[in-house]
Amino acid sequence: MPVSHDHHERTIVAPAIIAGVGVHTGRRVRLAVRPAPAGSGIVFVRTDVNDRDNRIPVSGEAVVDARLNTMIANAADVRLSTIEHLMSAFAALGVSNAVVEVDGPELPILDGSALEFVRLLDRAGFRPQSTPQTYIEILEPVHVVEGDKHAALMPCDRYEMRMEIDFASAAIGNQVIDFVVDEATFRSDIMAARTFGFAHEVEALRQAGLARGGSLENAVVIDGDDILNPGGLRMEREFVRHKALDAIGDLYVLGAPLLGRYEGYKAGHALNNKLVRQLLATPSAWREVTRVPELAQAG
Repeated sequence: MPVSHDHHERTIVAPAIIAGVGVHTGRRVRLAVRPAPAGSGIVFVRTDVNDRDNRIPVSGEAVVDARLNTMIANAADVRLSTIEHLMSAFAALGVSNAVVEVDGPELPILDGSALEFVRLLDRAGFRPQSTPQTYIEILEPVHVVEGDKHAALMPCDRYEMRMEIDFASAAIGNQVIDFVVDEATFRSDIMAARTFGFAHEVEALRQAGLARGGSLENAVVIDGDDILNPGGLRMEREFVRHKALDAIGDLYVLGAPLLGRYEGYKAGHALNNKLVRQLLATPSAWREVTRVPELAQAG
C-alpha cells in the first residue's frame, strides 16, 4: 500500500537552489533547501555566519520580531528574516523536515508570493519518511486581540482558515476568504497571491533603511485607491489571499500541521505569533496526535 503524505512525515528527495533579492536589505541571497532526517523539523542555517552557532531551528519561541515579517533567532542571536512564504509552502506541501541554507540575513522575496518556493520544492521532489506525522489538535478556543485586530484558533476536525481584512483604500476594501488548508487549495487559490503595501509606507520604510529590495516586481503597491502595478492583480481578492498565505507560514512555526480552525481579522505576523505563543502557553488548549485522517474512500 503506498504511503500517503497525509500521515507520515515528509522531506524532499534532492537539494534545490534558488537565488534572489532580500526585500529589506536589497542584498542578493542564495538559498538551498536540503533533505533532513525524520523528526528534525525545519532548520535554517546562515551559511555566511561562521564565528558562532549558525543553525536556527524553527519554533514558536524562535520568532523574535514579527512587525514587518517573521524573523527567527537562535541562542547565539543569529537572526534570519522573512521566512513566512517558504514556511507557508512547507506547511501546504506537507514538508515536515528540511534544512534551509541561506547566505544572508533574510530569505529572497522572489515575486512576493509562495509560487517560486512551491516550484523549488516541486523540483526537489517529495519523499515520505517512516515516522508518523504528528498534528497539533486544538481542543479549546484560544484568542488574542490587539486594538481592532483579532485572531483565534478553535477546535475543528480538519485545518480550516478564515481571514478577513478591511482597508479604507477602494483598491482593497473589505475582503474575506474561508477555506480548507490543503495542498490542492493552496496551489489553486493561495500560493500565487503577492505581498502588498502602500506607496507612502514603502517610502517611509526606505527612509528607515528598510524595503530596499521592494519593487513592483515583488509586491502589489497601492497609492490611494490605485494599484500601481502595470499588470494589476493576479486574482480577485489577492490581498486577503496573501494574508492567509502569511498566516499559514506563521502558524507552521509550531512544527506540525494543525487540526483546528484559524480565524483572523486584520491579523498580521505580530498577532499570529502572539496567537502561537498564547497556544503554547495554554497546554489544555491542544495536544499532539498521530492519526490517519479519514480520507474519503469514494473516487
